[in-house]
Amino acid sequence: MTLVSAPPALTRALRLPLAVGAVVAALVVLVQALAYAGDSSGEWVAPVDGLGGSLRDIALGIDFLGEPVGSVLLLVVLTGGCWLAGRRRSAVLVLVASGVTVGVTTLLKPVVDRTIHGGYLSFPSGHTAFATALALVLALIAADRLQLGPVAGTALVLGVALLAGAVMGWTEVALSAHYPTDAIGGFCTALAVVPPTAWAVDRVPSTRM
Repeated sequence: MTLVSAPPALTRALRLPLAVGAVVAALVVLVQALAYAGDSSGEWVAPVDGLGGSLRDIALGIDFLGEPVGSVLLLVVLTGGCWLAGRRRSAVLVLVASGVTVGVTTLLKPVVDRTIHGGYLSFPSGHTAFATALALVLALIAADRLQLGPVAGTALVLGVALLAGAVMGWTEVALSAHYPTDAIGGFCTALAVVPPTAWAVDRVPSTRM
C-alpha cells in the first residue's frame, strides 16, 4: 500500500475552516505571549496540595499521559492503531503533529519566559498542547470516516479537541503546574499547528509503505 493511496490526514471539506481556526489560534497565542512575557505573578495559582484522595490520583493518571513514558506509550498505541487500520497518513500525523506541537511549546517557553513557583517556565502548557494535538488527529479520522461536511466536521473536530484540552488543562492547573491561561495557550498552540501539519503530510509524494 502506498502512502498516497491511504485516506487523507485532512479531508478537503475541513481544510478551509481549520485553516481559519489555525490562524485565529496562532493570533491568540501571539497575544498571550506578548501579554505574559516575563510574568510570574498576577494570576490565580492552584494550591500545590489543593487536590486530595481519588481526585488527585485521577489527575496524576491523566498527567502521566503527557510525561515522557506515558506519552511514548500513547503514541505507540495510536500510531500502531492507525497503521493497522490502513490510515498510514494519520499514523504519520500522530507522530509528526505531536512532535511539532511539543517542539513549538518547548521553543516558546524560554522566549515568553513566564514562570510559576519561582522559576518553572509555564507558557504554554506542553501537556495540554500534546493532548489537544492527539485529539485533533483522532477527530480528523472520525470526521473522515463519518463523511461529515465542513460544518459538522469542524464542530466535531473542535469539540473533541476542546474536550481533551479542557481535561488535560484542568489537570495541569489542579496540580498547580500551570496558570489557567497556560492551558489555553497550549490548546491554541495545538490548534494552530496540527491543521497545517496535516496538510503537509498529505502533500508527501507516493512512497511504498
